[in-house]
Amino acid sequence: MTQPTAGCSRPAVRVEADEVQPTEPMTTPKEEPRMIRVGKPAPDFTAPAFYNGEFTEVSLKEFTDQGKWVYICFYPGDFTFV
Repeated sequence: MTQPTAGCSRPAVRVEADEVQPTEPMTTPKEEPRMIRVGKPAPDFTAPAFYNGEFTEVSLKEFTDQGKWVYICFYPGDFTFV
């Protein structure tokens, strides 16, 4: 008599190696990791924003090209339980 499994485990299905069809290796384009550092210039980006009474896309370059100071703050959305 076999013991019933407990918890979150699922039974695994074993496939013999000769039954598996060969596939081409999956390749993904390599992206240079970019790390933003405190006190260093931020990379240009665009983001959705509520600006001048309407929803629009704004870019960092729009503000820095005008010589304005920019304060960037990131936080999870309200009530996202992060």
